[in-house]
Amino acid sequence: MRRHKITGLLGAIALAAGTLAAAGPAHGLPPADPPPAEFGTDWHDPLTAAPPVTRPGTRSCQVTLAEAQFRDFTPYQGSYTPPAACGTGGWAKVVLRLDGKVKGRQYDRLGHLSLGGVEILRTSTPQPSPDGITWSVEKDVTRYRDTLARPQPVEMLIGNVVNDTYTGVIDVKVTLTFYAAEGRTTAPDTPDRVLPLTSPTVTTPRNTERLLAEVYATGSGGGCEEYWYMTTPDAAPYSCKAADGPYREVRIAVDGQLAGIAAPFPTVWTGGWSNPFLWYVTPGPRAFDVQPIRYDLTPYAALLNDGRPHRIEVSVAGVPAGQSGWSTPTNLLLWQDEGREVVTGALTRHEQSDPAGHSRWTPAAPGAQHRLDTGGSHRLTVAGHLNTSRGRVATTVTRAVHNSSVHRWTDGEDRDALTATWTDEESVTHGPTTTRTARTYTMDGETTLGAGDRLRTVLSLGDRADTVTLRGGRIIDTSRLDDRYTGDATYTANVPRDQRHAVATTSARHRLYGSQAPGGCYDRTVATAQGTVTVDRLRC
Repeated sequence: MRRHKITGLLGAIALAAGTLAAAGPAHGLPPADPPPAEFGTDWHDPLTAAPPVTRPGTRSCQVTLAEAQFRDFTPYQGSYTPPAACGTGGWAKVVLRLDGKVKGRQYDRLGHLSLGGVEILRTSTPQPSPDGITWSVEKDVTRYRDTLARPQPVEMLIGNVVNDTYTGVIDVKVTLTFYAAEGRTTAPDTPDRVLPLTSPTVTTPRNTERLLAEVYATGSGGGCEEYWYMTTPDAAPYSCKAADGPYREVRIAVDGQLAGIAAPFPTVWTGGWSNPFLWYVTPGPRAFDVQPIRYDLTPYAALLNDGRPHRIEVSVAGVPAGQSGWSTPTNLLLWQDEGREVVTGALTRHEQSDPAGHSRWTPAAPGAQHRLDTGGSHRLTVAGHLNTSRGRVATTVTRAVHNSSVHRWTDGEDRDALTATWTDEESVTHGPTTTRTARTYTMDGETTLGAGDRLRTVLSLGDRADTVTLRGGRIIDTSRLDDRYTGDATYTANVPRDQRHAVATTSARHRLYGSQAPGGCYDRTVATAQGTVTVDRLRC
């Protein structure tokens, strides 16, 4: 993946990184020696501060889904058969686990895993140390029960380049662990059908009563869209251009009509902001488990239930025409009405504001910085009803997105800074139940190249979400996520590895409260210095 403009200064520096240990958190570290004065040739495997996937205490069965070494862009292809000893589809939980290892010299790489065409994991990799690293990623994939219940072809790809300079071969094993539904441990409500959107045209079951789309949207691929949030209009003197500036919006349309909008998450991969030393132990939020954007398309179910093919298309607004860099694999999750062969209804409301967006460039005075002020917003409301076997059910979805950012840089981009906030507020009313979610993503950072080619990056990232569910006006469920990362890393560019004299301090704190947290409360902090874990604290 491409680095920021300052990356051109990196030359042949061998980038290195760490690993994600998604297993259970430590409750504290024993006394340890002080961290080294600077990075050496090895460091602690990366830790995510996020909670581990909870598991029921029922019978379990494990299946190996993929086992491969990635040296190029040849995908792994295999086959999957569901286990027979833990039920035939009504599982209490299914947990995917990726275990990886790599050593030598390598960039971070993007990867994906699909089952029967359904993407179930999108990930990126750490960059290795000379001594080698291991990492793991866990994910709850129970919602793909429909796909997991049948034999399927498996495809996995982590595109990689191995040569005399970049020597790291990415070695991974992916397993699925199935937990039986037995006793008081029941199977959760999962979609009856999961359809991969492999082409824009799709025909859905005629008795669909609920319809969600999930889009694994990532800006990457080695071009400027990996850093879409720092692109500038053509007139501004900056290395990454986008005619309309950095405002991006992920949209989904049904038969040409806008059906959903969302703010993309500003993922920073493990080489991001020109400084892999930021990510060796504490990767940024979502870097190794890309979370899909979800859209509730239930208001369109009646239209789609006519038995004819319809077009469902995903696009990213703001990307310059003809420019690549975004990937948007999409799955449709459908629930069917067992009491009716055909569910009828109507789309009753479609209202949207005019998309508002602007970028204003202020040229730099002599010796000062250029400045780009960007703002954008959009609002959409759709509503419909369905005549189900349980009576008429109305659904209303309202979503509003907003972005504001200030980008400052010097001629030559020796100093480059961004302060940005994205909000994505959604309200879904389905019958008597309303779920409201307010998401906020933040980024505040600066990269500078100073005397002696000392490159320093100071960066903070935030991923926050508040969700409340009401029924009949009364609160029945709440949850709160607050995932924050901060880092400060400096090294000498354009020199051999042993002359970089790299130093870095990082901190990741993941807080989760309410129904989504184990026991209702989770709060973990992981801090590092020069690749050594200095704090690993669990407060709840």
